[in-house]
Amino acid sequence: MSAALTLATTEHLEKLMALVTAFHEEAGITQTDEARRAGLIPLLEGIPHGVVYLMGPARAPIGYIVITFGWSLEFGGLDGFVDELYVRPGVRKRGVASETLLSLPRALAGAGLKALHLEVARDNEVAQRLYARAGFALRDGYQLMTRRF
Repeated sequence: MSAALTLATTEHLEKLMALVTAFHEEAGITQTDEARRAGLIPLLEGIPHGVVYLMGPARAPIGYIVITFGWSLEFGGLDGFVDELYVRPGVRKRGVASETLLSLPRALAGAGLKALHLEVARDNEVAQRLYARAGFALRDGYQLMTRRF
């Protein structure tokens, strides 16, 4: 199965909302539809802080990936974070996520991205293997910490 990627725009909002809602329910993320829309719309309108790509045909996407951007002195410039990655359960294990995690970072590196980060649950061995196959590795001596506002 091909992981054809389409840069999502506001015309994709409703299809994307369905996918994001499904992912949030599966992951146990509690959020209102208004909060989801408030997070998505600026990305879909083209703010420079991140992008959303639909996986599969844009008219009937099978998943999505959200990449947000930052700046890192340590990595020498623009870095990114895989904020969310979701593939519909019925089409998982067909290589879509793997293909996306291999091709998209290469394209972003060509545009100047120096590093791409992600977080994964300590007990999610399936996702850890997927990410490792795509070239992601734990950084010795580091772990992600978060402060919410």
